[in-house]
Amino acid sequence: MKSVRPHALLLSLLAAMAAPSAAWAQVSDDVVRIGVMGDQTGPYSGNGGPGHALAVKMAVEDFGGKVLGKPIEVVVADDQNKPDIGLSITRRWLDVEKFDTIVGNSASSIALTVAQLMKERSKPYLIAGTTTADLTNKACSPMNFNFVADSYAMPKAGVKALMKQGVKSFYFIAVDYAFGQAYLDEATRFIKEGGGKVTGVTRHPLGTADFSSYLLQAQASGAEAIVIINAGLDLSNALKQAAEYRIARGGQKVAVFGMTINSVTAMGLDVAQGLQLALPFYWDQNDETRAWSKRFMARYNNGAPTYLMAGAYSATTHYLQAVQAAGTDEGKAVAAKIRELPVNDFFSKQVKVRADGQVLRPLYAVQVKTPAESKAKFDYYKIIGTIAPEEAWRPASESACDLLKGQ
Repeated sequence: MKSVRPHALLLSLLAAMAAPSAAWAQVSDDVVRIGVMGDQTGPYSGNGGPGHALAVKMAVEDFGGKVLGKPIEVVVADDQNKPDIGLSITRRWLDVEKFDTIVGNSASSIALTVAQLMKERSKPYLIAGTTTADLTNKACSPMNFNFVADSYAMPKAGVKALMKQGVKSFYFIAVDYAFGQAYLDEATRFIKEGGGKVTGVTRHPLGTADFSSYLLQAQASGAEAIVIINAGLDLSNALKQAAEYRIARGGQKVAVFGMTINSVTAMGLDVAQGLQLALPFYWDQNDETRAWSKRFMARYNNGAPTYLMAGAYSATTHYLQAVQAAGTDEGKAVAAKIRELPVNDFFSKQVKVRADGQVLRPLYAVQVKTPAESKAKFDYYKIIGTIAPEEAWRPASESACDLLKGQ
């Protein structure tokens, strides 16, 4: 029998221990459980909802259905835009059913409470739709990871685009909860920094059908731009009624700082045409985004994927890659790998994850096409510019997050 030298045997053992494998892997309960939480049936369900859940399931399927040799389970919950319901679901998932992560698309008021629980239980929170920038700022956590957009980057891009067009006065119609307030706070700061002014703010409850009184107040203010800060059905209703009042034809610009593609479908190009916004993903951006979107549409009643849905796919894929690299589903180890590994998906390449959990993607400035410019179904946007990550996201020097100290 051929002898093996001791030092050679030691090296081979060390190499085997260093490489994660199914034999060495530690997976709790022999399954990796992923919860998908958001509005599944209410006013924001078209932004994420069933499409968000589908994107997560597609990511799991594309990963092979297993990680470290163990099955991956996906469970979907409807938080109904209610913090008490979202918190109850999260407690059950973490304390009773032993979930390993949550892919969140909840309202900001829900996400902030969920994030606290995820921090206490040391479970990664994959934020793919909630936009409050507090989750990577003053409420940051080693477990928070924002994969798509936030209330710092979107207003910043929107204000700067309008001011480049000469707009100096702004009136806001904003939904009355944390999301709307966060956008207002940041937008107001950028307006003042640019030498502009806010002439007025009107707040409305979530799920508003009639925006006529709000729009008439905004019109009467004489502001050069009326900015609508809401989403889903609220945004569609507000923009449709703004078109009915012919506000834009009177010389005032009607603007949004965040809009998903389903809202364009709901209101039609005749209403949405000319709107400018920033977003991290557009389905018709390149060959790779078109190929993924074609697969998605085939399973989503031929609906176009929003950037929140694409973000859910990205977050899930990156999480599973981190589990694979860590050799375990233990939360702290996986969170470390999420930060260490660059994000590579079908719409972003070699994207850094900052210490505060912000995924530093570029954003794209787009303009909604006119009906004459659109040549096919969902041919809605023309990309008019790229916003570099260092221009889009909050700089570390302005952050209140302790995780960024010294950066």
